[in-house]
Amino acid sequence: MDRVYLQHNNEIDFKFFQTPKDFIVDEVPHAVFKGKGNFLILRVKKVELTTWDMVAAFAEFLNIPAEKIGYAGLKDKHATTTQYLSFELKYERALKKFKHNQIQILSWTKHTHSIRMGDLAGNHFSINLYNVDDTKAGRIEKTAYKIEKNGLPNYFGYQRFGRDNDSIEQAKEMISGELFIEDTKVKKFLISVYQSVLFNDWLKERVTMSQEESKFILLEGDIYLSSEGKLFTPSTKPLKDFLEKKVVPTGLLCGRDVYRARDAAREIEKKYDDEFLHEKGLRREALIFPHAIKCKYNKQNSVLNISFTLPKGSYATVFLEAIANKNFSALDAKVNIS
Repeated sequence: MDRVYLQHNNEIDFKFFQTPKDFIVDEVPHAVFKGKGNFLILRVKKVELTTWDMVAAFAEFLNIPAEKIGYAGLKDKHATTTQYLSFELKYERALKKFKHNQIQILSWTKHTHSIRMGDLAGNHFSINLYNVDDTKAGRIEKTAYKIEKNGLPNYFGYQRFGRDNDSIEQAKEMISGELFIEDTKVKKFLISVYQSVLFNDWLKERVTMSQEESKFILLEGDIYLSSEGKLFTPSTKPLKDFLEKKVVPTGLLCGRDVYRARDAAREIEKKYDDEFLHEKGLRREALIFPHAIKCKYNKQNSVLNISFTLPKGSYATVFLEAIANKNFSALDAKVNIS
């Protein structure tokens, strides 16, 4: 399943690895914690652990169900990541004794309520790119800033679909009735994969038709998301607000109870819609805008460190793909020790 991008530039060949040293992720909370309240907020750093593994370690230490620990999002295992966890205040004394080889508590504060899934503005990334010479370093930086201006197609990255895209085939077989899945969690995951595949295919068509201008083309009937988080269909294309990044067009994650596009936008969207899917539908931003981009080049080691911030739900590897103008896979980001 190919992902295409707005830039026409030739491929830029570099390598990156999802390791604790080379791939660093810091969660950006969506609000300032109040410093008072009945919940304890910990900023924690984990290395080579999934978020679920980390939560399980805290739950086991406190002898409580994992569901009593709040977190905003799932972070990569093969990386150094920081994120926020919430606990009832009564566990403060016990948590001061917590020790784990792969988890470090960085700071403490209090808040009026627990952290819920999605309670984050985005994530800040710091990634080392290897095999980068002087020319590539300049091209990477120039391309990154161009994407910051024109927007990044908000594809679901390769991580969504499993190694070798095996979950895509399972999802299609389940939806068609060829495969029966009893486990509710697995079934829900495969439905989300199915929705994501259709979204990516829709976005690929919209990006392909926009490549000649190197900017995302808006269509009559597009549904937009405002900076206040509201979905709407304007009477005319809101080009000015789009250029000022006040609104972004959205794509369909098919299902029930969701707004569908109209007119010219719907003509394309309906090719990637499944109106019989019972799962609740959503709309997802077609474009996102990376910001806080910084590049630091180490000429001696041919390494470029690129740091940037993305909104929640988007993929750093998609940004790297757009810069390189080629698709990556899980194997590309894996360190070969042999």
